Amino acid sequence: MIAARTEGEADAPLLLTFHGTGGDEGQFHGIGPQLLPGAHVVSPRGEVSEGGMLRFFRRKDMGVYDMEDLALRTAAMSDFVAGEIARTGAARVVGLGYSNGANILASVLAARPELFTDAVLLHPLIPFTPPDAPGLSGRRVLITAGQRDPICPPQLTMRLSDWLETQGAQVTLHWHGGGHEVVASEWQAAQAFLG
Repeated sequence: MIAARTEGEADAPLLLTFHGTGGDEGQFHGIGPQLLPGAHVVSPRGEVSEGGMLRFFRRKDMGVYDMEDLALRTAAMSDFVAGEIARTGAARVVGLGYSNGANILASVLAARPELFTDAVLLHPLIPFTPPDAPGLSGRRVLITAGQRDPICPPQLTMRLSDWLETQGAQVTLHWHGGGHEVVASEWQAAQAFLG
């Protein structure tokens, strides 16, 4: 899997960033050291092309996921994350993803909750209820979203938040009044959450 890597200090946390549709490994890699100074930062590139735009898994339509492909890509990404944890020896492992990147991160969280200690989901869309994941108990999750997001409707954001809470995760929600764009207040919320 192609990824950008910035090596951190000894015993530093590991931050994995996951780009949105049409982005690449550089989309959030540079902001990593600002969010977690001294951390190892690893930013994988999505391997699916949709009309030339990179994604982490296939979809059949807007908001309609290819569930078989999602399962395969989730397993592969889980193995990738586990490999980066082993390589860096990090005890604190943080995931940050936007849109499609938030979705693959949420899927990995549900499948392998032991991999991450903290997750920042920027505008996630999980249009289904994942199976129970008791391993999420005590995991910290920040969800940011736009109140007028046409891609990730607020009711689905709330459904994901509620599901995470029923699994025992500690969920923080941050809303802004706009749409699918990431605004300054979301980065401030992420910084406060990770700090």
